[in-house]
Amino acid sequence: MATSTMNIETPETIVPNQNGNSKPHVEETGKARNWPLIIINCALVFCGVIGGPLLMRLYYLHGGSRKWLSSCLQTAGFPVLLFPLNFLYIKSKSSTQKNDQSCSFFMEPMVFFWSAIIGIVFGVANFMYALGLSYLPVSTSTILFATQLCFTAFFAWLVVKQKFTAFIINAVIVMTLGSVLLGINTNGDRPIGVSKAQYLLGFLLTLAAAALTGLGMPFIELAFSKATRNITYSTLLQFQIIIGLFGTVLNVIGMLINKDFQAIPREADEFELGKGKYYMIIILTALTWQLSSVGFLGLISYTNALFNGIYTSVLVPFTEVGAVIFFHESFTGLKGMALALCLWGFSSYFYGEYKTMNKVLNGKMPQNGP
Repeated sequence: MATSTMNIETPETIVPNQNGNSKPHVEETGKARNWPLIIINCALVFCGVIGGPLLMRLYYLHGGSRKWLSSCLQTAGFPVLLFPLNFLYIKSKSSTQKNDQSCSFFMEPMVFFWSAIIGIVFGVANFMYALGLSYLPVSTSTILFATQLCFTAFFAWLVVKQKFTAFIINAVIVMTLGSVLLGINTNGDRPIGVSKAQYLLGFLLTLAAAALTGLGMPFIELAFSKATRNITYSTLLQFQIIIGLFGTVLNVIGMLINKDFQAIPREADEFELGKGKYYMIIILTALTWQLSSVGFLGLISYTNALFNGIYTSVLVPFTEVGAVIFFHESFTGLKGMALALCLWGFSSYFYGEYKTMNKVLNGKMPQNGP
């Protein structure tokens, strides 16, 4: 993440400065006011990255087997965002600048187009992730998915011309080595009833899902930078609703073809934890993923795609601990080495950012855009 990516605007003036577009001047006080919003979005991502995989694995461990349903749950919670969006709309209508704000409340057609495309991409990635998780322990799946940072970094360089430092390159390399170590460990942590072929399929699908997610994040940043109007938090909610809508439609088509809707009542009756807990897990999973998705968009808007990828990867150790505590998953030596490499990559990135920030503050280098 380039230093300038921490130039944070207030919700009324959030416009990432990519591709040389002219943006309104941002005062220092505006930057300071938005640190709480960054923290809130980090908290949302924290809940989703940790809670989402654990809830999905809980579904699989106790009798759940519908892959398209699991994928659909990652986007199907978008209707809950209509409540805060409606509140923001009413607030904008009652504002003293009603005429100016009401005409720009809804997203632009081009931003809508980008959100629809990204929704389809994430819909495919979600299915790959859900299917992969059905064959992998949460701890292995989580560390594997953390490689999305590598893909995010590459596509950020390709799509939004993200600048790289030696520390970022080091982080990408060591995290890639970590995923290779996990690929070597094909027998030690295979869940009961999962064949070696299924384990390898889960490995490849999770890696592919990480690649598609890494592709989608910079395109979100690019979509925001192409907007001709200010990106407000209401725009972020609309953007996420469209992503959720198109991703859900894609997965619903898969559920119809796979006859999941007919199987859900039967699966609920046979669920080991009971019918009530079955539906509770489904609802909580959908809400958890949706909150994290809003957090992803917020972090990309207020910082950039690479920072979002870094922060998501930082949460890997917490999900690891959760899987060991709640599901008693084994923590093999190779998995520990992979986790250590991930932490090494995180440390390298943040140390590089710390040095860059110090140089900027001391006036030794300009604060250039990414």
